[in-house]
Amino acid sequence: MTTAVQTPVPSEYRNLPLESLTESPLNPRRTFDDAALQELAESIRTQGVLSPLLVRPKGPQTYEIVAGARRYRAAQLAAIGYVPVRIADLSDAQALEMSIVENLQRRDVHPLEEAQGFSALLRLEEPVYSIEQIAAKCGKQPGYVASRIRLTELAPAVVEAFAKDEIGVGHALLLAKLQTEQQEEALAACWQESYGNGSKSKRILLPVRHLREWIEHNILLELAAAPFSKDDPQLVPEAGSCVDCPKRTGHNTLLFEGIGTKHDSCSDPKCYAVKLEVHVRQTVAAKPKLVQISTAYGQPKDGSAAIPRNKYVEVRQDKPQKKEQRDWPEYKTCKFTAEAIVTEGSEKGELRRVCANPECPVHHPKRQQQRTQADASIKAEQEKRRREEALAQTTGLRVLKAIGEAVPVRLMKRDLLFAVTRLTALLDERRVAILIRQHGMGKPKDGEALAKLLAAFLPKAEESQLGRILVETVILLSMRPEADSPKVLRDAAQAYKVDIEAITANVKQEFAAKEKAMSAKKPVSKPAAKPTKKTAA
Repeated sequence: MTTAVQTPVPSEYRNLPLESLTESPLNPRRTFDDAALQELAESIRTQGVLSPLLVRPKGPQTYEIVAGARRYRAAQLAAIGYVPVRIADLSDAQALEMSIVENLQRRDVHPLEEAQGFSALLRLEEPVYSIEQIAAKCGKQPGYVASRIRLTELAPAVVEAFAKDEIGVGHALLLAKLQTEQQEEALAACWQESYGNGSKSKRILLPVRHLREWIEHNILLELAAAPFSKDDPQLVPEAGSCVDCPKRTGHNTLLFEGIGTKHDSCSDPKCYAVKLEVHVRQTVAAKPKLVQISTAYGQPKDGSAAIPRNKYVEVRQDKPQKKEQRDWPEYKTCKFTAEAIVTEGSEKGELRRVCANPECPVHHPKRQQQRTQADASIKAEQEKRRREEALAQTTGLRVLKAIGEAVPVRLMKRDLLFAVTRLTALLDERRVAILIRQHGMGKPKDGEALAKLLAAFLPKAEESQLGRILVETVILLSMRPEADSPKVLRDAAQAYKVDIEAITANVKQEFAAKEKAMSAKKPVSKPAAKPTKKTAA
């Protein structure tokens, strides 16, 4: 039952000695600025205490300060004997409410103390408060109160950084929206190391919008793309359904106001991963014939039943965009085509159609040709096409790199980072892999998405490198299947004065030298010796 707090009446005004007053343990305010207290004490020496303290009786000739602890401390510093007070009979709930409202009117109250006050009101058994009621009494929006209360759940490392003013209230409010496990990881993303000319590194606090974008790209998981059922409370009984989960941005709109508003997302990657794992196990158990595949780079984990990505061909469901694509294996079906489930990789849990038979003449033609000793002319034609494709790809990558090196540094780093972050998010996995390879960003950890590796690299990159990545990304985005890719590259090379002919010639020389070296290593077969004739005895 909700009980309304009435205005405390009657009240009495009186001057009381400082010795009869004690500070209230209910007061959420715990920190006081020493310099500000000294200024207030000097004002009290000259003008006295202008605003009476609010107190309530606690015993014979003793009173507890409900509002005015700062004035009380300054009066002690000023060494005055009496202070004006207003005495009122207040319950604990009334005293706590009035103390919080009074502190909200002070500019120097720390948000953590404000959060403790709101939380204390919410924990009261009588009267019972809701967030909306607290907001109405304090003259604030419900979202303001909800986000402040969440500050009481900050991880110790975040509380320490916030208390030392190493991060702002905007950063703390964003971090408080996350689960404890992710708060410290996100805390590290609040700063950037800056290196001067030969000087030590300096840690720079990044804007709140940068932290918001980092959280949306690295923590929040879009539920629309989740392969498991979001409304099944029995998938993981202890977690319940995603529909009723307070950690879902679309469910707890008061808490997640201003973050993840574009998509309904999960803010607990650990819970998401558990549900994903259970979904995969249940799907495999229900369909034992499902082929298990991995979309991650490298070999599957030890003991894994997943087939690595280089051992199967995914049969695409969309239609080819170009005429020559009709003959590509991934656009064809065969008698070995089977339904598969991704059990490792960033697309874990998704269903695909694949051919994993190495003897399939449709999807593994090279192996079939080797086994049946296909016509040499076909093999030569395929080798020629492979060589031309390799030459074209290597040349294109060299030209792209040369264009990137020709990009001047003009924009500020924050502008470059903003543009690069937005544009690279539009790249598919193959093009992201090209950027990672071009700039030596390393290899992703097991199960880590390439996009996450790229997102972690970008904030650390220098301005010149960000400029290169920006131009390279624009070129990669322009080279769509339906576009004339060589023309896009030629236009970019012309704009940045890159000599495509010279690069092409160098690549051809390198390929010719490699082929010559490989030919020299091949053993030369000797002709069989002719049998000698026996002479007659």
